[in-house]
Amino acid sequence: DEEDRAGDGTVELRLPEGASLAVRILKRRGAPARPMRLPVSRPAVLLTDMRMPRISGVELHAELKRRGRVPPVIYLSGESTLHQGIQAMKLGAFDFILKPFGRDELLGAVAAAIELDRSQAQAAAQDARTRDALARLSPRQREVHALLLKGYGNDEIVGALGISLATAKQYKAEVMRKLGVGSLSALMAQSRPAVPGPWEAVPPRRADRPAMPAGAWSPEGR
Repeated sequence: DEEDRAGDGTVELRLPEGASLAVRILKRRGAPARPMRLPVSRPAVLLTDMRMPRISGVELHAELKRRGRVPPVIYLSGESTLHQGIQAMKLGAFDFILKPFGRDELLGAVAAAIELDRSQAQAAAQDARTRDALARLSPRQREVHALLLKGYGNDEIVGALGISLATAKQYKAEVMRKLGVGSLSALMAQSRPAVPGPWEAVPPRRADRPAMPAGAWSPEGR
């Protein structure tokens, strides 16, 4: 309804190095009758205040995470507790920016988060293609694939499966062709998870960032 959409809009931000970003502002007045839905296009980044009238940033983050994929989340806060900071970390917060902050600090964090989401989207797409390719392997090709991931050579595959050397080479070639790789190292790399976990996505605190006030989320606030 009209009240539920009040405050929504789109603005354009200029990022460092001349890049631009369309920003969708999602704002609710009162208690919404239904949960907020984020845009599904990628790359994206979610900026949320830690303290809001009816829901905290941590509660919003947790609710959206329960409902599906959440882009990198940047928290903005004038004051927050250590407990809130720990909750944000556990949810996979990308960054935590204290008010007042400068334009360059905010846009730098947004640009880094966008780049992370872009790389994660590309990795997720590659993972999906790999899963589809694995599903097309025959039972014997899956066996050869598993042995290749263990580092087996042609002679070891022959011994493990009781097949001829020519047949082992043929299966190996078919596996690599279907998976779209040209070397064993590429095959190994393809089998590793490509999307980093939340703890890998949190950037280190920058030296130019002001210290957090006492009681805020930081070692100094303990």
